[in-house]
Amino acid sequence: MKPIKSFTVSPILPQKLSRLKDIAVNLWWSYNVEARELFRQLDMDLWEETSHNPVLLLSRIRQEVLDERANDESYLYQLQRVAEYFDHSMNKTTWYQNETRFNQNLSIAYFSMEYGITESLSVYSGGLGVLSGDHLKSSSELGIPLHAIGLSYQSGYFQQDITIDDWQEEKYVINDFYNMPLTLQIEDNGQETRIAIPFPGRTVYARIWIARIGKVPLRLLDTNIRENSEADRKITAELYGGDREKRIQQEIILGMGGIKALQLCGNSPCICHMNEGHSAFSGLERIKNIIRKSGKPFYEALELVKASSVFTTHTPVKAGIDIFHPDLIKKYFADYVKEVGIGMDELLGLGRINPGDAKEEFSMAVLAIRLSNSTNGVSTLHGEVSRKMWRSMWPGVLTEEIPITSVTNGIHYGSWVSGEMASLFDRYLGPQWHREPADFSVWGNVHKVPDGELWRTHERRRERLVGFARSTVQAQHKRWGKSQTDLERARNVLNTEALTIGFARRFATYKRATLIFSDPERLARILSNRDYPVQIIFAGKAHPQDQDGKHFIREILQLAHQESFYQSVVFLENYNMNIARYLVQGCDLWLNNPRRGLEACGTSGMKAAANGALNFSTLDGWWDEIYNPDLGWAIGDRKSYDDENYWDKRDADTLYNILENEIIPAFYKRDQDGLPRSWIRKMKNSMTQICPIYNTHRMLRDYMVEMYNPAAERSLKLSGDNLKLASELANWKYKMRLHWKQIRFIRVESGTTDGLSVTSKLQIKAEIGLGEIRPNDVELQILFGRLDSDGHIRDGELETMQVVNSESSPNYLYEGEISGWESGLNGFTLRIIPCHPALANPFEDGLISWHAA
Repeated sequence: MKPIKSFTVSPILPQKLSRLKDIAVNLWWSYNVEARELFRQLDMDLWEETSHNPVLLLSRIRQEVLDERANDESYLYQLQRVAEYFDHSMNKTTWYQNETRFNQNLSIAYFSMEYGITESLSVYSGGLGVLSGDHLKSSSELGIPLHAIGLSYQSGYFQQDITIDDWQEEKYVINDFYNMPLTLQIEDNGQETRIAIPFPGRTVYARIWIARIGKVPLRLLDTNIRENSEADRKITAELYGGDREKRIQQEIILGMGGIKALQLCGNSPCICHMNEGHSAFSGLERIKNIIRKSGKPFYEALELVKASSVFTTHTPVKAGIDIFHPDLIKKYFADYVKEVGIGMDELLGLGRINPGDAKEEFSMAVLAIRLSNSTNGVSTLHGEVSRKMWRSMWPGVLTEEIPITSVTNGIHYGSWVSGEMASLFDRYLGPQWHREPADFSVWGNVHKVPDGELWRTHERRRERLVGFARSTVQAQHKRWGKSQTDLERARNVLNTEALTIGFARRFATYKRATLIFSDPERLARILSNRDYPVQIIFAGKAHPQDQDGKHFIREILQLAHQESFYQSVVFLENYNMNIARYLVQGCDLWLNNPRRGLEACGTSGMKAAANGALNFSTLDGWWDEIYNPDLGWAIGDRKSYDDENYWDKRDADTLYNILENEIIPAFYKRDQDGLPRSWIRKMKNSMTQICPIYNTHRMLRDYMVEMYNPAAERSLKLSGDNLKLASELANWKYKMRLHWKQIRFIRVESGTTDGLSVTSKLQIKAEIGLGEIRPNDVELQILFGRLDSDGHIRDGELETMQVVNSESSPNYLYEGEISGWESGLNGFTLRIIPCHPALANPFEDGLISWHAA
């Protein structure tokens, strides 16, 4: 039965506790230990029951508890301290404000399909969302002027239930946004703000929920409102749910609706950062707005949007990219192409690797790349993988020159370092570990921490993890209706002093969750050694459609029930940020064994390292960048194998051998004080070398310097004088595309190559036909270097040739000189690339001509 009128009921706090509400509605509390403790102390059981949601806690707590706390001087003092620190955090001068090289009027829009800020705001599924959440937290602390856009999912991501027969089932819990750290955006007249997004034959409306992460506003768009049809109200129902049509609807709301939301708030962005390709339609909306405002044609507006956009890809395989059938694009963008003055084939071409292939589907990643000034992967290796993955977009361009770079991910330490470890850091590192986490000199002080203190702090966290795991397994057994005997067994699983291995992540098959079970008998012998016990705690979800991933979970659970494993193997259901914290803060060893090249970055191992755990991982993602034997252990090498069964067996054998012969002996080798000194030394090495690099403060500074600021400066140049330079560049590109095929190599001559030494110089002359293209529009380059066994120049060098007769069109004479040879078989070839001072890179349109061998 629908009500005549709906309204919100808010809790009433005693005046002395009024600041609790200010703190509760800003997610700053989620990464401040003392702030979280304020709410936990009100009612510890209710804090857990509400999934650490202070707004819901304050609405449910008994009035007498509030009245009691209002007269508790100790609690009031703690509240005052937290409130003062909160106010200071909101008003302090930041790194960004002190950086004179940045435009202080800059506004950056950050788009992501999901945000993992805290477990009580369930609009995330995994690593992508947690990275987005950490991005916002560091942006706030650094003062970067970021405005984030996402969707407010009614059900969020699914909740995982493990059935009594060990199968993952999904259930969807409705989010009550009125009892979350969110506020509705309201107009001056008191009405909820609405944005209108044109859909085929109708308009879809969305309201805006605002979450505040320190200084950064996150706007979540919600279509579940009365103005929409029942079908359209469900557009924002689930994260990654529904069919292809529901997905394109969500991505139109996120991208195009997100730009509209920012405009309504008076925050028209200077820069747009697309975190994955889901939000690429934002670029199309911006193009339309520029056309409306300036009257410029589509491709001139595109140049300005391209200049001011940044795209981060997190996906190392094309199968993980959102693609749409051309018919869906035609259905949802028929009116759009008419309004912006282009043909549907032109729009489809923007989302195709080969724009002229009518059979190719429309890729959101390709669209994002084509609409961006810069594209980056999320680790050095992932940058290399991405260049190979997308090289067909730039045929003829050397793989290493493909315009995709990398910014390695990091983590936000305030969110992931345990309270106990944070206190230890405060004592020996000082407050700078939190304020300036990228400062190597700060982390060098880890070596000043007494071994005994570090080890006891870590042991307390392991004890907490074991206690949490036991209570979680008991609750699961009760739900299944297990016997009292089974409940007693659950109460005694795991060992608070045993070497504890953590494995927690999405159960995609390439992550090989069951690799450690490749030889169950051998593993059973390792785990059941009474003198040197080892235990493994698993957690993670499989995508609802991923049957293979679900079978991996079942395999682990069924093994865990066996007599040889039940005491030492545990699977924690319904993996979320809370479980993640327990695991990374309490494990001794963090296990990660994906097939190399398929883990874009991975950040869980960074979180574990910051809490003193050691990493045991394949050389993939971030671990490939930093690994050395003083920090942890590597599974396998940097080779890949076509035979996956052979690959898995090889890595499993390596895993067992290192575990038995290196890791376990190091953990259990104790001195007369009962301390594993060599293990502790590795812990300290790990912290001092990993922590200063793999944090989101460093990451955000990299984005600011390498991505945001260059895009802002380029955008400013192109937008000046009524888009004069953008218009010139668009017309120049059109001319180059039109006439590029006229380019010809007429003749190439070189000096004698007989008797060349490593100090010799070689003169080269070339006559080039350019047709209607002028010499200042191109650059003629020599590529030279050693030849590999296939006769190809590998890792060659480039030298630019100079035009000698620039007025003798249509043919031009060029001269150049190369030197600096390596001994052995060498060679050279020539190529022509576009040249214009306004190009972000010469390969934007993929134009390149090589001399035919």
